[in-house]
Amino acid sequence: MKIICIGRNYAKHIAELNNERPAHPVVFLKPDSAILPTKMPFFIPPFSNDIHYEVEVLVKINKVGKYIEEKFAPKYYDEIGLGIDFTARDIQEQCKEKGLPWEKAKGFDGSAVIGTFYPKTDFDLTNLNFTLRKNDTLVQDGNTASMLWKIDAIIAYVSQYFTLKKGDIIFTGTPAGVGKVVAEDVLVGEIEGREALRLKIK
Repeated sequence: MKIICIGRNYAKHIAELNNERPAHPVVFLKPDSAILPTKMPFFIPPFSNDIHYEVEVLVKINKVGKYIEEKFAPKYYDEIGLGIDFTARDIQEQCKEKGLPWEKAKGFDGSAVIGTFYPKTDFDLTNLNFTLRKNDTLVQDGNTASMLWKIDAIIAYVSQYFTLKKGDIIFTGTPAGVGKVVAEDVLVGEIEGREALRLKIK
C-alpha cells in the first residue's frame, strides 16, 4: 500500500504558513513505515524540536485504477476516515529554503496516524465537518466544503501519475490551526461528532 498526501488544499492553512496558493494539487508520499501502529502513542523524534499536528480526512481506495475520470472516482472508495499528518516543521522549512524534497519532514516513522474508517454513505462528503482537539481545546475545525480540490478531483488527479491500488490511503489536506505538540498532549479527532482517533504524545 502507499500513502498519498495532498498539501495546501485549504486556503486558510495556506495563509497561516505564508505559502503560495498552488495551481494544481501538491502531492507527496509517505512510506508504509510512517504508519503509527494502532493504539500506540506518538513518540516525538529526537531530530526535531517542532513537530506539528495536521488533521485530515482520509480516503481508502478499494480497487485498482489508473487515469480515473472524476465522474467515476466515487467507484474507487467506500470508506472515509480521519488521520494526522505529523510534520517536522523545522526540517520542512530547512528543506523548502534549499529547494529540497520534504520526505524527512513528512515521512518519518509514526508520522501517519490512521484512525477509524466509516462508510462514506454515512456522510455528505461535500459538507463534512471534522475537528481536532488538543487537551480538550479545539485547535482545528474543518469542513470539506472548503477544500480547493474535492475528494473526487483529488482521486482523478493523482491517478494520472500513480496507479491506485486497493488499500492505498489518501490524506486530503489539513485546514488552518496546525500547531506544535509536546509530551503528554492528548489529541482527539472527530468526524461529525464521532470520535475517529485518540492519541497520546510521548
